[in-house]
Amino acid sequence: MTKKAPLTIERGALEPAACTCASLRRAARAVTQVYDEALRPSGLKATQFSLLATLARRGDQPLTRLAEALVMDRTTLTRNLKPLVGKGWVGVAQDGDQRVRRIALTHAGQEALERALPLWRDAQSRLVGRLGAKRWSGLLDDLKITVDAVRGG
Repeated sequence: MTKKAPLTIERGALEPAACTCASLRRAARAVTQVYDEALRPSGLKATQFSLLATLARRGDQPLTRLAEALVMDRTTLTRNLKPLVGKGWVGVAQDGDQRVRRIALTHAGQEALERALPLWRDAQSRLVGRLGAKRWSGLLDDLKITVDAVRGG
């Protein structure tokens, strides 16, 4: 058996701070933890809150369109919808085309979202306060630009 030469990588190239993906995921995990903790009394996780809020804002729509709006693949969205459907907060119905599933916020889901909203607002306010309004606004702009650039938009 022959030994391979050790991998030579320039210093700093594999540092997590130098990787856009690792840095964004680390920041996303940290921010998600803040929102999850704030939303805990409502029984919602940050990802579930975002999903319900998106449905409240955009109305019922096909699963594919909802996945696109959330920048999420259909399989992950289906997995994330399962507990919300189980709690009666989201409904799934066949559209006129049997291959299309429409996702809708139920009355119970609207109520769950309304109960969670003050908790979310508190977490949002604390985060904006820590970052400062100008930096927060710039961050949102940068994140939108990043998503658009990656998606080719």
